[in-house]
Amino acid sequence: MRTVFLGTPQFAVPALNALVANGFDLAAVITQPDRPKGRGSVLTESPVKLAAREHGLKVYQPERIRRPENVELLRGFGADVMVVVGYGQIIPQAVIDLPKYGILNVHASLLPKYRGAAPIQWAIANGETATGVTIMKIDAGLDTGDMLLKAAAPIGPDETAPELSERLAEVGATLLISALQQIETLKPEPQDDTEATLAPVLKKEDGLIDWSRPARQIYNRLRGFTPWPGAFTKFRGQQLTIMRARIESGLKVPAGMLHSEKHRLYAGCGEGTLLELLELRPEGKRSMPAGAFLNGYQPKQGEAMGESL
Repeated sequence: MRTVFLGTPQFAVPALNALVANGFDLAAVITQPDRPKGRGSVLTESPVKLAAREHGLKVYQPERIRRPENVELLRGFGADVMVVVGYGQIIPQAVIDLPKYGILNVHASLLPKYRGAAPIQWAIANGETATGVTIMKIDAGLDTGDMLLKAAAPIGPDETAPELSERLAEVGATLLISALQQIETLKPEPQDDTEATLAPVLKKEDGLIDWSRPARQIYNRLRGFTPWPGAFTKFRGQQLTIMRARIESGLKVPAGMLHSEKHRLYAGCGEGTLLELLELRPEGKRSMPAGAFLNGYQPKQGEAMGESL
């Protein structure tokens, strides 16, 4: 089956590898242009581009997939099916109409829940204990296309977004191959729009900690928003990022206040709950364990955090 693959992040790499391993005729791999990354703004190739080169595949990096010349480029590949995994651009109807079997998308949620760009992050942040992967046919909406296959997966109580993403990428790769192998017999299932929830693109302010929330909610958001935008607050007028924490009990600390005891650092949260802060990154500094933070900053008992940024 002649296939064109469109993807960019690490999450897409297992799906690309699975297509190669299962002998699909990959006419081309489409990925985002190289982008500046890091403090030095070094031009960096996408994970999908690196994987495609290892397989000896032809790679194309159009700035805008919807431009007429790029639609014609895709038309020229004569694909029976296209596969999209985290490509990063909206696919126009002119491209959707090209392949015989349409365009299959590997989406990291059990649709119609968590439509949008950040389903893994929001599922964790919202305290879900299970999620999954859906193979759907792309249409003109935002993750609204008919569903072909689903697979559920648990979310560990301490699992972070990168950890869950790695697991779901493998689930999605296996499910994609199954869907492609059954493409002529699978019956598409329409989504129930009344059950839809959204997982919008993450913003910097999503990481700002509201200390009036219970510790469990703050902890879930920390796990979901790792590595970006993170979970951060204000301390002595500067940003303080909480890198690692755990839910604790047994102490009464007012919400948004710090408390140290036996070389351990705690933060009071809403509803009388408590977090132990294990690793922190002060603004402009490297991450440090709580002990080093206590030694260096010597926070006072009851010192407040959380002024608005």
